Amino acid sequence: MAPFHHVLNLAVKHPALLGYGTLSLLAAGGEQLFSAVVFRCPCNSWSFIYGLVFLLVPALVLLLLGCLLSSQIWKLFTGCCTSPSHRRLYGGGQRCQCLWIFCRVSAGVALAPLTWIASALLSATFYECAVSGYHRIALGKPLCQGNNSACLQELPRLPCANTLPLNLQKSKVEEMLLQLRAESQVLGWILIACIMTSALLFMCLSHCRSPVSFLQLKFWKIYLQKEQELFNQKAKEHARELAERNVKSFFESTNPEPFLTPSSKAWWQISSFSSFSAKGPHYSTLHKLTEREDRNASIQYSEGDRFPPAVLDFPVTCGESGL
Repeated sequence: MAPFHHVLNLAVKHPALLGYGTLSLLAAGGEQLFSAVVFRCPCNSWSFIYGLVFLLVPALVLLLLGCLLSSQIWKLFTGCCTSPSHRRLYGGGQRCQCLWIFCRVSAGVALAPLTWIASALLSATFYECAVSGYHRIALGKPLCQGNNSACLQELPRLPCANTLPLNLQKSKVEEMLLQLRAESQVLGWILIACIMTSALLFMCLSHCRSPVSFLQLKFWKIYLQKEQELFNQKAKEHARELAERNVKSFFESTNPEPFLTPSSKAWWQISSFSSFSAKGPHYSTLHKLTEREDRNASIQYSEGDRFPPAVLDFPVTCGESGL
């Protein structure tokens, strides 16, 4: 379990390093490690629950971890119960737009859990254990002729057939294990095909709805990356200067020097999701705010505005703000 301990420390200290793609790779590698080292099918009445837990619970943990590391989810929900601008955004005609953002972010968060399930189905270890322990399984028909009760009770021991004796024909046991592995792997490939097809359709739809050309969209991505890098750098410098000013004032018992810092309203403004209008193209809420003549004017969605294409932040990097 030592590798997972180091990975968890990395996630806590440097969440920006763990994007959804990285989490997906960790999910695939973690599944292989769990299958080889941790998982031991009990081969009794607990087999169904045990196999199902290893198949689904780690996927749930990865889903929750993805939500915790997603800055976009927290950007969507922060202040939604208290901020008037958020209440206006979630009301009226913007509900569909908010739902679209939530689905877009959820698609990225769900990538790692689905990777775990697909990898587990391809290896077939968890599936064999779970299905063999299911009390209504139809395995008894080909293996236990005449519905022999003693034979049916031994069916959960199928995954342990190499180490535990079964009162069944060896050829039939091997045939049934091969069938279980085949079923699991077919389900795994179907899941992978569904994921890839959905991703392709999502990207096609997003590109088709793009309000700008391909090259401008490429420039837009570069701009957002550079803006975020510079914002993080400047925010750290600004926070350090403000902290130094306050600490100096405290220890020297002097009045603090005047210090310009953005207002709470300005922070709310740039924390909202960006909209795009062909009449006055702005590549982010920060871009829109800086070009407003009246900085105190509220940035609201006006008629004709659209949310940026999903391709700009799909999949979104976890902890993108880095603050």
